[in-house]
Amino acid sequence: MTVQIWDSTTGKEVIKTEVEAVVWAVVFSPNGAQIVSGSDANSVQIWDATTGNEVMKIKGHSNSVWSVAFSPNGEQIVSGSHDKTIRIWNTTTGNEMMMMKGHSDLVWYVAFSPNGMQVVSGSDDKTVRIWDTSTGHEVARLEGHTDWVRSVAFSPNGAQIVSGSDDKTVWIWDASTEKEVIRLNGHSDPVRSVAFSPNGVQIVSGSHDKTVRIWNATMGNEVIKMKGHSDLVWSVAFSPNGMQIVSGSNDNTVRIWDASTGHQMMKMKGHSDPVWSVAFSPNNTQVVSGSDDKTVRIWDSTTGKEVINVEVAAIVWSVAFSPTGAQIVSGWQDKTVRIWDATTGHQIITIQGHNDLVKSVAFSPNGSYIVSGSNDKTVRIWDVTTGSEVVRMEGHTDWVQSVAFSPNGVHVASGSNDRTVKLWDITTGSEVVKLEGHTGCIQSVAFSPSGAQIVSSSNDKTVRIWDAAIQNKVAKPEGHTHGPQCVVFSSDSVQIIPGYNGKNVESWDVRGGNEAILSDGWANSLECPSHVRSHPVLIWQRMASHQLPCLWISQIDGWVVARAHPDICLFWYPPELHPTIFTPPLCPNYLYQGTNLSHI
Repeated sequence: MTVQIWDSTTGKEVIKTEVEAVVWAVVFSPNGAQIVSGSDANSVQIWDATTGNEVMKIKGHSNSVWSVAFSPNGEQIVSGSHDKTIRIWNTTTGNEMMMMKGHSDLVWYVAFSPNGMQVVSGSDDKTVRIWDTSTGHEVARLEGHTDWVRSVAFSPNGAQIVSGSDDKTVWIWDASTEKEVIRLNGHSDPVRSVAFSPNGVQIVSGSHDKTVRIWNATMGNEVIKMKGHSDLVWSVAFSPNGMQIVSGSNDNTVRIWDASTGHQMMKMKGHSDPVWSVAFSPNNTQVVSGSDDKTVRIWDSTTGKEVINVEVAAIVWSVAFSPTGAQIVSGWQDKTVRIWDATTGHQIITIQGHNDLVKSVAFSPNGSYIVSGSNDKTVRIWDVTTGSEVVRMEGHTDWVQSVAFSPNGVHVASGSNDRTVKLWDITTGSEVVKLEGHTGCIQSVAFSPSGAQIVSSSNDKTVRIWDAAIQNKVAKPEGHTHGPQCVVFSSDSVQIIPGYNGKNVESWDVRGGNEAILSDGWANSLECPSHVRSHPVLIWQRMASHQLPCLWISQIDGWVVARAHPDICLFWYPPELHPTIFTPPLCPNYLYQGTNLSHI
């Protein structure tokens, strides 16, 4: 199994790292010097992004690590595991700083809030929970989803949380009031990934219906639907400038899309097995991917050549860069959260603590902590420096599928299979709010850039937007024939893009919930990448949904992570880092879509 880094401009592989197990998640550290991965080996590994050498292996989880993420300051890593716990590890020592328990089922996704003070998690217990990274207490429990919560994310300002669920919906929650603000309906299959745009105006979602959709975070209407993937869309994310979207799919490809037209710009291939997670380095010069082929690969975004190939011991479910891009955090099947050096590829630390695989991870805005969501039903916050568990948030009754930090880092949103999205206080670890409404598992959650709203996607085929302050549903885009696998906001918070298995990518206007564009393709996940490579590259023009010639785009900043299932490929990005990521300045009208790079 491998973790790969790709050149986001040429799509060529730069580094390929062989690992010992399936890699479920991978992500660069904030400074891009390290990479952290999570696998089915129950451990979190940190790698040197330059050499690909393992810096550290963090153990503690008792089951697969599904998600990992660096804290905003890169000092901590958060991991979500199948053991139902979320743990925060010190990136320097690998010590567990905190263990958050509460989920009653595996944690699918975890993410730090922008300020690193909270961690959000999504679980199979159908809830999204927010944890206090200081105490590990559950701050809020968001209930409403009727199925597993696969993905969660904080808005850039930390005011809202978005969650994606197997109930086919995406919900946006008010992180303060714990009320559902908007429910986005449209996906016809489970929603696997969701994310806010950098400015919090839009949300993007990826679903099993093979589509990637963009939604207006305010109105809840669908703005664009992107088609092209031939299988499930596992992960989606906006580029830092909100101009592009990257998606990872079960069709083993990573694709980049133009967020304004919905046109496919690039299609990348490389791994010999499904790619579960992918992420861009902060400076967009490299791309890291984790796959079922047990390798972690780093690719040069300028030349497209493979730089490092590192073997890992388990499946990596989720990956994310630290705010500085120096490190990468990953959630593993082996119940661990690992931090890697994004430059050398060396593993810095392996964080253990979860009792099941870690499905989602993310760094806090300041990079000091990492939030993780696991199948052990817990969301945990870890100290990036020591690897110690700082806070453990328990409350979900099923797997936590997605977690995300609020922009201010005060809260964490989590989506779970228990059909709820929960908001947690990272200081106390207490559950602040439980957003309920989804009728299926929540696949993904994310905060809007302002933090005022939360978007969630579920296998109930809907994407919902919630008011993070009053917990009211703001919008519920409908139209998907399958549940979105992931969703993210556009940088202006006006649109949401969900990813599906329906072979298309869509864009939705958050203000009205109406679909704006539908592009043929297919996507498992979307993410804002910076440089991605992989053989053929397709470009789609948004307004006409026409496929354009292949091309490469350089000078792009952003980061993604990919994830998938049988034939996995997903691009995942740490929600808490939305404010720091940026999209291609040279090609603002295009969006990258990833495929087969990683799995969440």
